[in-house]
Amino acid sequence: MIKFLQDSNGIFSWNSISNILEGRNNLGDEMPVFMYRLFQYTLRDELIARFGKEVTIDIFRKSGERAGCKFAKNILDLALPFNAFFAQLQEVLQEKKIGILRMEKFDSSTGHVVLTISEDLDCSGLPVVGETVCNYDEGFLAGILKSYTKKSYQVVEVDCWATGSRVCRFEAFLINEKE
Repeated sequence: MIKFLQDSNGIFSWNSISNILEGRNNLGDEMPVFMYRLFQYTLRDELIARFGKEVTIDIFRKSGERAGCKFAKNILDLALPFNAFFAQLQEVLQEKKIGILRMEKFDSSTGHVVLTISEDLDCSGLPVVGETVCNYDEGFLAGILKSYTKKSYQVVEVDCWATGSRVCRFEAFLINEKE
């Protein structure tokens, strides 16, 4: 990995994002969704060709989780009470044009959460391919939940634009770390 992108532990550093507006004073800090998807799906294709589909899915989930943790720690107020934190998360995801987040279910006794994201950055508008494709989002949400709760989560996409749904639905489960 390139040294300036790492923190002292050799892990991606939030500072690597740097001052985008200073470096892009004419173009700004936004880009079209199609360019993001062009990057994501060609990278996915290359990883599948080299390492196979399951390894690629794992890489996307793990990198999404790392990003979710960094995002939560650097953008969100992790000290807020749950309802305020969730409202802030909804606002930030919409403001950053990642998607429109809703909570369908939350069971405080088990930690089970069902979330939906409409107008999802990764898949809204894709053709139906019969499988979920938002593996990065699975990890991203797991990382945010982990940063807020200090507990590990597994997040699984159960509905996706690519499966014919018009919303991405994610189920989040606490991981029992003693098993």
